[in-house]
Amino acid sequence: MRRSSRSTERRGPRWSRFLAARLAAAASERGSASLEFLTVGIILLVPLVYLVLAMAAIQGGALAVEGAARQAARIAVQASAEGAADAAVDRAIRVTLADYGVDAEAASVTIECSATDCLEPGSRIRVSVVARVSLPLVPDLLALDAVGSVPLEASATQTVSRFARSGT
Repeated sequence: MRRSSRSTERRGPRWSRFLAARLAAAASERGSASLEFLTVGIILLVPLVYLVLAMAAIQGGALAVEGAARQAARIAVQASAEGAADAAVDRAIRVTLADYGVDAEAASVTIECSATDCLEPGSRIRVSVVARVSLPLVPDLLALDAVGSVPLEASATQTVSRFARSGT
């Protein structure tokens, strides 16, 4: 019993000095945690937000070219004449790309037919759409548009119905 009380007395001043030193060190770091949190938060948050914005732009562009190709192929097989089909396909592609905010003037469209007459019953029409989607916050300086954009391509194939010309 006596031995333990003496050891406590010996530890007391040393322990209090250690505690006082730790409290002084903690007092000198007061407020630095919030600064560290803000610094690390900004360093991690800004690229993460940009990544989300870039992925959303690319996903929107992918949906745009895929939808434009699908709608154009669908309209091409339902047309009654080739001249009317070309105008309708062009209009469908422009409207679909504009709905997603993709520049339709910069898009290229390729229409391929499996037969010499595209509207022949049973022939297949394939429409391919290629467009470039600009990444957000990339300036148009020094030809950065080519570097700061992603090319997207989609194609769709439709078959002309075997009853397509039966009404004409």
